[in-house]
Amino acid sequence: MAESTSFPDAKPFRCSVVTPEKVVLEGDARFVALPAHDGEIGLLRSRAPLVCKLAAGKLRVETETGMEVFFIDGGFAEMADNELTVLTEDARRAEEIDRAEVEKLLKEARAMEVHDPASMRERERAIQRARAQLRVSSRQ
Repeated sequence: MAESTSFPDAKPFRCSVVTPEKVVLEGDARFVALPAHDGEIGLLRSRAPLVCKLAAGKLRVETETGMEVFFIDGGFAEMADNELTVLTEDARRAEEIDRAEVEKLLKEARAMEVHDPASMRERERAIQRARAQLRVSSRQ
């Protein structure tokens, strides 16, 4: 379900969201908000070239038909010559997220045993990923 648009007069640019398994989105966008590793970044046409590391979180893509919301699981984004490419391990539309399943994953992540710094990072990443999915699925 698409939310209302906030940039109706913005000129479109190409936007692709790609996972190792499939192309999740490919088409024109008027505005995109990315969850960069250090905060959210908003993109419009004619933006200066950009490459950034992404965090797990909400990706918002405004198209002619409205706002589409996705969960993305980190990765990288590149904006050059009015083309945005988002490469991520996982991307799902907000309405495809099963809250009950994600709440179960969050509970399991919190219960993970920590034996060393690597297992601590793995536990924290699993918790952050689950929390991000819950935020995206609530569409707030």
